Amino acid sequence: MTALPVRRRLARMTTIVGLSGSLRRGSLNSSLLRAAVQAMPAGATLDVATIKGIPLYDGDVEAEQGVPDVVTKLKDRIAGADGLLLVTPEYNNSIPGVFKNAIDWLSRPDTDISRVFGGRRVAVMGASPGGFGTLLSQTAWLPVLKTLGTQPWFGARLQVSRAREVFDKEGNLVDVRVREQLTKFMAGFAAFCTAKT
Repeated sequence: MTALPVRRRLARMTTIVGLSGSLRRGSLNSSLLRAAVQAMPAGATLDVATIKGIPLYDGDVEAEQGVPDVVTKLKDRIAGADGLLLVTPEYNNSIPGVFKNAIDWLSRPDTDISRVFGGRRVAVMGASPGGFGTLLSQTAWLPVLKTLGTQPWFGARLQVSRAREVFDKEGNLVDVRVREQLTKFMAGFAAFCTAKT
């Protein structure tokens, strides 16, 4: 007697692309992003991408050479994911120029905005050596995300202040309270990414 194959319904893994808005090797925000990978709930994964190598936006370059390959590849990763996590530093009370520049390139050409960003579930968090934990930078992202047509998640906020005390010299998260907040944040955002609209 021949055994019949057992059909199994495989659960789909929730995928979130994470970007740090800092290029610095010892970045507190890149450390926070790495810690978020470890804090992901079961059934979800955080795909760490980078904005490193994205040139300054120049409309002449776009017109003459098209969108750079590094940008196209990142756009495709975001478009294929369930959500996007922005881990933002705060420079001069606002968004870091290098991070905004990357998003500006990712929105080119404008006919591709809906594929990459339209309806995309997005969360923002950040770490700062100061006492406000990137509050102003996170707030400054809101009109940008609205313009791009994303669905920002407002279920929790994660603003890591005095971050040099939260990470060790190797960039490992050592603060238990922040780890708990991060775990709760990532679980909430992953659930938001899979919820039906």
